Amino acid sequence: MGQQQVSEATATETRHVRPVRVRGSEEPRRCGWCRRVLPEQGSVGRPRLYCGQACRQRAYEQRSATAKAGLPDDVVLVSRGELDGLQDRLYQLRCALEDVQTLLTERPTKAELERSLSDLLRSTGRLDRLWVSERAG
Repeated sequence: MGQQQVSEATATETRHVRPVRVRGSEEPRRCGWCRRVLPEQGSVGRPRLYCGQACRQRAYEQRSATAKAGLPDDVVLVSRGELDGLQDRLYQLRCALEDVQTLLTERPTKAELERSLSDLLRSTGRLDRLWVSERAG
């Protein structure tokens, strides 16, 4: 099975598409492998799961490998270093949240609150852009 890694998604899509919305949600539908936003399709047929044949093939290979290894489909492998990095970032976020919570009990000035919220925002980094994706190579 190909090893997985946590990586930051690119900020821009390589193609301009009208995103398909998940039924009952504002979330656009994403490729089941690479997580790119899927283009809108007509109302006929089954909804797309993958953006192309290459992603469909990679997903098939992963399903086959996990089945052979006796692992559940939702298993994701990451290196120890990548996991440690993510845990460090989450700890920093937790500390920043606790700092804001403590500050709010002390009747902060506007400047103190702005500084604390700025620190909180900085501590989140780009956590919202993290995706689990296939390791290149």
